[in-house]
Amino acid sequence: MIFFLYGRDNFRSRKKLKEIIEQYQKVRQHGLNFFHYDSAEDSFDNFRDQSEARSLFGEKRLFVMENVLTDRGLSQSFLTHLQKKRDSTDILIFFEGGDGDSKNPLFVFLKKTAQTQEFEPLDLPALKSWIRQAVKEQGAEIDSLALDRLAALLGNDLWLLSNEIGKLASLKDRQKIEVSDINSLARPKIEVNIFKTIEEAARGDRKKALGLIGRHLAEGDSPVYLLAMINYQFRNLLLVKGLLEKKNSPEAIAKLARLNPFVARQCSALSQKFTFSRLKEIYSQILDTDFKIKTGKVSPRQGLELLISGI
Repeated sequence: MIFFLYGRDNFRSRKKLKEIIEQYQKVRQHGLNFFHYDSAEDSFDNFRDQSEARSLFGEKRLFVMENVLTDRGLSQSFLTHLQKKRDSTDILIFFEGGDGDSKNPLFVFLKKTAQTQEFEPLDLPALKSWIRQAVKEQGAEIDSLALDRLAALLGNDLWLLSNEIGKLASLKDRQKIEVSDINSLARPKIEVNIFKTIEEAARGDRKKALGLIGRHLAEGDSPVYLLAMINYQFRNLLLVKGLLEKKNSPEAIAKLARLNPFVARQCSALSQKFTFSRLKEIYSQILDTDFKIKTGKVSPRQGLELLISGI
């Protein structure tokens, strides 16, 4: 059985991935037949060797493959393997943290043969419904004006929304969330500080970068929330860098990237400190850190600090 999860809304796709893994581990509690493959760290040979080895206890094994579509050579190796192993009883999950390359032969194969689920960003009605449900799950309520304000302020970045809803629910202690509560959110300040953190790391001053992160943690900001902000900033840097390399004008970059012109100029300047390939590597590391935190391989704080140290 093959699953293919992809799309720009990696909050919901991660949640789906977690659900599949947890369901597998619930049935097979020892977890000895669960393997995670990350294209940034593991070789295809490692996956092939694990795949061709005999399963312990004769059980179905679960393989999670992340972001293999970014490398055409690697994805071709996986495609060849899948075509040869059509009768395999293992469970394979291919997870892409973005849209994926629709022209990649592996992408085409997975769309045709796998149980595929694409996670597009929620439109406004669906986003509001998601927010209301998330608030309810936190044991709180939100009035309509506050709901509209929250959706307008944070958009469909569900990682940020999830974190802020948790803060608001805790602050209100089961009382209804109102517009005045939404206006107290600190996202703009955090965005500026995270950008500053990345600047310091790019200059090689990791001590200062870690100090800035430590300050956020000391103020009670969630490591998962901070990781989501880092993800957001590097996603912008990667997008802007690609547009710069195509010789787009500053005005065109702001328009195509859907960024405020000032933010686009900031990203353009900072992106010059990285090569495009290095930005892709860092973005892959962010996704890997996110996975390790959500599967309990590292603590949120440790994962965040290791990531910053490696930029």
